[in-house]
Amino acid sequence: MSTTAAQPGRYEKLSWSTAFFMTLFHIGAVWALIDFTWSGVAVLLVTYYVSLSLGIGMAYHRLLTHRSYKTSKPIEYFLTICATLALEGGPLFWVATHRKHHQHSDTEHDPHTPRHGGWWAHMGWILFGDAMHNDTAITAKYAPDLGKDPFHVWISKYHWIPLTALGFLLLAIGGWNWVLWGVFLRTTLGLHATWLVNSATHMWGTRRFNTRDDSRNSWWVAALSFGEGWHNNHHAHPTSAAHGLAWYEIDITYWHINALERLGLAADVRRAAVDTSLDQAA
Repeated sequence: MSTTAAQPGRYEKLSWSTAFFMTLFHIGAVWALIDFTWSGVAVLLVTYYVSLSLGIGMAYHRLLTHRSYKTSKPIEYFLTICATLALEGGPLFWVATHRKHHQHSDTEHDPHTPRHGGWWAHMGWILFGDAMHNDTAITAKYAPDLGKDPFHVWISKYHWIPLTALGFLLLAIGGWNWVLWGVFLRTTLGLHATWLVNSATHMWGTRRFNTRDDSRNSWWVAALSFGEGWHNNHHAHPTSAAHGLAWYEIDITYWHINALERLGLAADVRRAAVDTSLDQAA
């Protein structure tokens, strides 16, 4: 992978509010590890699964961004609410950023290009990048479909409400320990798992397809993100609901989409027609 020097001033425009909350959640994550309980671990696992697989994977990424399948509005809205629990912004911002990433993948115009370094691709772009500064022009350009949906406009503005409500619910049921594990530690781990798709899978791993970018397939990122780590497959076939294309490429998020289809709750599920018995790229 080739790299370019960081632009002058790239790290000058810090989003102080984002930096504050990122610091707060990382402190809470460390506190959770000190206050270990098995019930906290259980809460973390459940909320991690709901926010990343049902939310980020099924809703923000494969449904709203790439329209790799269709489902009813109630299911779409429910999955979107699950995604807001990941603290990755509302659907308009997330979808617009990701669509821009695909249009300019690994170039100067990619919001989280790894060619400015792994740290920039991982979380530097969140703290300093233009994407986090309420650029309505970007969302209007890259997510006009969502901008016509009143629910997605509303939840994009108030995306913090579901996570806040979850925090109060966990506090009422399990006390601060459950809040630490189900909100602070879980959210922090989920953010890093998603950011690894931006950073690690554009720097390390294997390539089945000769795409124009630096995307890679990474089994360990896929394990952390319920299938999002098969990133070279995804960049070669971005509208495919399945990112894992071989039998050994576990893609739990796709399994859920397939289950919805079998139940008659999802339609027009797109799949890449690929022969994975032979590598197509060295």
